[in-house]
This record gives sequence, structure tokens and C-alpha cells, in this order.
Amino acid sequence: MENKKSRQGALFALILAMSMFGTIGIFRQWIPLPSATVALARSVIGGVFLLLVLLWRRRRPDLKALRRVLWPLLLSGACLGANWLLLFEAYRYTSVATATLCYYMAPILLILLSPLLLRERLTVKRILCVLVALAGMVPVSGVLEADGQGTDPRGVLFGLAAALLYAAVVLLNKRIKGLDPAEKTLFQFAVSALVLLPYVLLTELPLSAAPTLPAWLLLLLVGVVHTGLAYLLYFGALTRLPAQTVAVFSYIDPLLAVLLSAFFSAPLTLPTVVGGVLILGAAIVSER
Repeated sequence: MENKKSRQGALFALILAMSMFGTIGIFRQWIPLPSATVALARSVIGGVFLLLVLLWRRRRPDLKALRRVLWPLLLSGACLGANWLLLFEAYRYTSVATATLCYYMAPILLILLSPLLLRERLTVKRILCVLVALAGMVPVSGVLEADGQGTDPRGVLFGLAAALLYAAVVLLNKRIKGLDPAEKTLFQFAVSALVLLPYVLLTELPLSAAPTLPAWLLLLLVGVVHTGLAYLLYFGALTRLPAQTVAVFSYIDPLLAVLLSAFFSAPLTLPTVVGGVLILGAAIVSER
């Protein structure tokens, strides 16, 4: 019973984190900063938020536990930062729809790699569910409505490489155990910021215009809620859920983003609705 409650709590945390990730686009459109600069700010603000949480809890770092998982932490933080960078580059060379679809090949990689690296049992139902979710992702991404322009192979490769790193972050965090979720997340933010900083300095600075006060407040919101809190929930859930469960539920993020976009501006088409039903259906069936 206790294990069931723990799993249900972790699943709720995962769904909540994915919902936060899916709503970030609403606020991002009002922040007039380049993408990598926003990503760097998210790492820094999210890290400061988690540091304040740890100070408020008066929790001292567990140096022994930290040393034990130091290399997976360093590698995961680097993968997190590089994952963002490669996704930004994918957007430069191909359409957002194509890049997004390539990026969400990550759950397929998780399904394939988890039996090999984590010794998780691979069931036919899980394979079918993630394939159905991926099929739903095709109309949701908008790639079927693209005009065929901007499909540079480099964009596809960058998107797939970002997907591989996304999967690596999940797999590495499955191995990072015995460390407080806030400490684990803070450390990975610090490393990702170090990865992002040179890219931002070389490609996006100086800024063409200073952000307004409302933009700064939105950036603060995105950094605290959609980054610090969301990744705290996400990384905390990863240690208690199978990677295959995380794979299927990852599709909640883009689905919610598209639905909210339709609510605020873009019309909701029948293929998008069908894709959304496939994604949600696959997520529900996978946990039954």
C-alpha cells in the first residue's frame, strides 16, 4: 500500500511538472529575450530559488552522498544544458514543428534503452503506448501542416541529438540516488548554466534592447515556477518511477502547449484533437 501511494505521488508530481513545462510558452512569448539567454536565466533563477529553499530548510549538504554521485550529476547537468543548446540550433535550421517532432523521439529512446541500462522489463503494452503517443505527436506538432520549407538536415540532426541528451538526463537521474531532490536539481542547474554561458556570450550578447519590468517579472516567474519548482518535481519523480512511465507521460508537455496555444490564438484543428486523444489515451492505458 505504501509503495502504491509513493508511486501515485510520484506520478502526480510528474504530471504536474509536465503541465508546468507545457504552459511555459504562454509566458515565454512576452519575454523579449533570445532563447538561450532565457534558458541561462532559467538555470540561474531556478538555482537561486532552490538554494533559498535549502537555506530555509536549514539543510546541510550531504557531502558523502554528493561525492558518491558526483560524476552522474556533472554529466546530467552538462547534458541538460547541451540539450537546450541543440534544441535552439534545431529551431535555427528547420521548422519548429519538425524540430519538436524530432525532439520528442526521446521517449522512444527511453523505451529502447531502459531495459539495457536500467534492467526495466519491457512490455508489449508499453511499446504500443509510446508508439501511439508518438503517432499522436505528429499532428499535434503541426508538422503535417508545414509548407515543406526550412527542412535543413542539420536541423533534424540537432533535434535528434537533443532528444538523445534528453533521454540521457532521465537515465542518469535514475542512477542518482540518496541525494535530496533540491540538492540534486540545484547542482544540475549550476552545471547547465556553465554550459549555456559561453554560448550566450558568443551568440546573443549584447542585447538589442533592455527588457521592461513586466518582462523581468515574467522571467522571474518562469525561473521559479516553470524551472526551479518544475524540475524539482520532475527529478524527484524520476527516482520513483520507471523510465518507461516517464517516457509516455512526457507527451503531456507538448500536448498542453498546443491546447493552450489554440485557446489563446491558433485554431484547434481536427488532426490536433485526434493527436491529443491518442496521447492522453496512451498515457492512461500505459498505467493500467
